[in-house]
Amino acid sequence: MSVFIPQGYTNLLGSAEATEKAIKTVKDMFQNNLSAQLALLRVTAPMVVLSGTGINDDLNGVERPVRFPIKDMGESQAEVVHSLAKWKRLKLGEMGVPPGRGIYTDMNALRPDEELDNLHSIYVDQWDWEAVIRREDRALDFLKKTVRRIYEAIKVTENKLYVEFPQIRPALPEDIYFIHSEELLQRYPGLSPKEREDAIVREHKAVFVIGIGGKLSDGSIHDGRAADYDDWSTPGSDGYAGLNGDILLWNPVLGHAFEVSSMGIRVDEAALERQLAERGQEWKKDLYFHRRLLAGELPCTIGGGVGQSRLCMYLLRKAHIGEIQSSIWPEGMRAECAAAGIELV
Repeated sequence: MSVFIPQGYTNLLGSAEATEKAIKTVKDMFQNNLSAQLALLRVTAPMVVLSGTGINDDLNGVERPVRFPIKDMGESQAEVVHSLAKWKRLKLGEMGVPPGRGIYTDMNALRPDEELDNLHSIYVDQWDWEAVIRREDRALDFLKKTVRRIYEAIKVTENKLYVEFPQIRPALPEDIYFIHSEELLQRYPGLSPKEREDAIVREHKAVFVIGIGGKLSDGSIHDGRAADYDDWSTPGSDGYAGLNGDILLWNPVLGHAFEVSSMGIRVDEAALERQLAERGQEWKKDLYFHRRLLAGELPCTIGGGVGQSRLCMYLLRKAHIGEIQSSIWPEGMRAECAAAGIELV
């Protein structure tokens, strides 16, 4: 547990009631903007999936899902989702969605292994989205085009929010800056991955870091990614591996880079084989999701998640994600925040 208290922090919205109104404003506007930018249909999504199917996401490969038996299904084990990357791809295949269109959903998850701080909670809420693409769209230029559309949806939301709440002034730059994680390593060789992110986002304010999950030239990885959803191993037109990444914004309240979205072009058959082998996880090829993908039964897709509480926290200039969402926090953290005027829901 750790918490950062910004010096002189002030709730710009003034009251809990105004904050709740602003949260609804952001959520309503952004999901409409995102849907329009990417041609997405809202669908209903599960909160739990059956264990052992490979449908749940492994995230970094070490987080434990919340599991429980289902009495009326012979005590079959179910687990609360971490995210819906693989479920969405199955859903797109079932629906027969054509290239150029996709789906989004309100994803609610539990991640009990999170280290609780200003940004991380055991409760996760995000707009999980996925779109069907042509096989020839599995390229860096297409990834960048999609990132720009999502960034435009964020900017439009920020500008409209300013009309409703003029005390919150727009801060986003006109364009988002792209850099590969290997280029970031070469530019700042003496810094840790998070310190590199701070350095580049401090300069450009809005950055997309490409190629997260694969090994860099020094043998490290920028950040963890599971082997079976994002494609972090296929070479792009820049000569580096990876067709995925994170959208990072400069957070003026916390004074560091702030991730609002993790996304990417998803693995095809070859990338899945390659990435499972690199991680020593070939056994997953026998799971339901992986069998169908390797058999060519699932569409090529691009997708990701945009954190709902994260985006609200950024746009409303909040210091703690607990000012946006209702979750469980250590009493010591609650007391420390209350003393600094940070009101946790």
